Amino acid sequence: MRFPGLSISLALSLLVLVSGLLVPLSPPFVVKEQVIPPRRWLQHGTPAPDHTITLRIGLPQPNFRVLEQHLYQVSDPDHPRYGHYLSKGEVDELVSPDEESLGSVNAWLYNLGFKETDIERSSSRDWIVLTMPVSKAEKMLNTKYYVWKHSESEEYIIRSTSYSLPSYLSRHIDVVQPTTMFTSTKNHRSTIHSFRPDDTKQKAPAQASKTTSSPTSTAIDPSCSQTITVSCLKQLYNLVDYVPSKKSKSTIGIAGYLEQYASLEDLQTFYADQVPAALNTSFNVLSVDGGINNQTNPGIEANLDTQFAFGLAYPLNGTFYTVGGRPPHKPSLMTPTNTNEPYLVFVDYLLGLDNPPLVVSSSYGEDEQSVPEDYARRVCNQFAQLGARGVSFLVSSGDGGVGDGIADPNQEKENPYCQSKDGKNITRFQPTFPAGCPYVTAVGATIGFNPETAVNTFGSGGGFSNYFKRPDYQHEHVPKYVKALQAQDTYKGIYNPAGRGFPDVSAQGDLFRIFFHNSSGLVGGTSASAPAFSAIVALLNDARLRTSKPSLGFLNPLLYSKGVAGFNDISAGDNPGCGTRGFNATKGWDPVTGLGTPDFAKLKKIIT
Repeated sequence: MRFPGLSISLALSLLVLVSGLLVPLSPPFVVKEQVIPPRRWLQHGTPAPDHTITLRIGLPQPNFRVLEQHLYQVSDPDHPRYGHYLSKGEVDELVSPDEESLGSVNAWLYNLGFKETDIERSSSRDWIVLTMPVSKAEKMLNTKYYVWKHSESEEYIIRSTSYSLPSYLSRHIDVVQPTTMFTSTKNHRSTIHSFRPDDTKQKAPAQASKTTSSPTSTAIDPSCSQTITVSCLKQLYNLVDYVPSKKSKSTIGIAGYLEQYASLEDLQTFYADQVPAALNTSFNVLSVDGGINNQTNPGIEANLDTQFAFGLAYPLNGTFYTVGGRPPHKPSLMTPTNTNEPYLVFVDYLLGLDNPPLVVSSSYGEDEQSVPEDYARRVCNQFAQLGARGVSFLVSSGDGGVGDGIADPNQEKENPYCQSKDGKNITRFQPTFPAGCPYVTAVGATIGFNPETAVNTFGSGGGFSNYFKRPDYQHEHVPKYVKALQAQDTYKGIYNPAGRGFPDVSAQGDLFRIFFHNSSGLVGGTSASAPAFSAIVALLNDARLRTSKPSLGFLNPLLYSKGVAGFNDISAGDNPGCGTRGFNATKGWDPVTGLGTPDFAKLKKIIT
């Protein structure tokens, strides 16, 4: 190696040999990412130098496009490889970094003083996890961390506005977080219609006679217009007559973040009220990253998810995953709490399992623009890996309509949530993440019957991603809606007409009767829609597995092709936000209710 203008002794003094690689001792840094903090995030102070922070370093996945090709082949019902899912080892091999990237990053870390015992690696070696004092993170990333406070939610996070990497490493590292990610992960339970006592106390609504008719049927129990129960969902979505196998291998998992704990006692009260056959049964609880399931402090979100997902899917095997790593909550400047973001932690955990659940429901998300694009893409790629292994991952689409759920333009003038964070502060609809990821199935919310409409008590999240382009499986349906918008010049410039459209599907999303601290109450949001639809997918898996067919896996290629005939089209309602009425539900796919709500009997016939 030649160093023009340098003596040999000086050149050698600038290099260190680590693991067979020459690494500069003082390399020039290049900025990897720089952001403008979103409004409402205010610099609050500095963390103590010895405060620990856990960094996740994402290495490139040079063969991801090959994995994506496998994903679409095994998920396409018209492809000969449909249902021939990849093994964990095959997926790990496809997303593994090349040896040059591994060697370069390892040499860098060893040169910084890290030992192999300090480094946690994913099974595919594409993620590295390191815990260190924030002062060391600042040195290795040539940055400065601050404590930031959200002026509305009063959340505290430790973040930087930019970070840098040694120039020779830039192409060997995709992303390092938490650094520039100013997110506010939230559960998609409507704040307008959060838990409130109902008038029925603990009396179950009258049971309707069995019906296999569509949701327009007058045989549906009239009480379902006021209160949604497991019985109502079975009537509405045509699965009253289906009896799942008690020995089924169909499995369903629920993600629990943000210190949301699921009450086992409330579950029994719920079962007594709505699913008597399930009394004295329960779900499995597994801890991820130190998560607990505190029975003295259950959460409405966790109770909603577990009661309806496991109640509707009974007797299928269910697991509640309680995930640690909550963003910091009201820390002092000297002793701030954990700075980790839980999404990636959970997905990495699932990918590390030899047998992950066949269906996973997650009722959490955040504004897409608050998630750095490189990070969003890497997390989205993790969902693709799950799909290639035969896992259906469903997420709620959000409760803010096209942005903030506010239709009044006068109120919007005082609301920053629909403004771009690129420094221009222009009005833009705000898609949600991960609903905009093309490798998940996003679920919107409806209400009522005769007719069933887009939910009218909050704005069911929907729109078009600004990060992810429209996937091929949407090319037949989504352009029709976009063309109609463009013909009327509707919302020009404030949404991305070429983006991935969401939601994909929808289900009832308000007036769900749950139990919390042994009292019944009503709750709504796409947080209700996602576990309900997930339970229906788990039941469809049960039907397939009985005939020795594989699980449904990544759903979207099926749903947008043969599956369309298995949905009830929803053509009324809208999803207000950003001072507008938002998008409108219409015939065919729309960014409010997707393809519509499920008809279990029709879908079962299609997939078996």
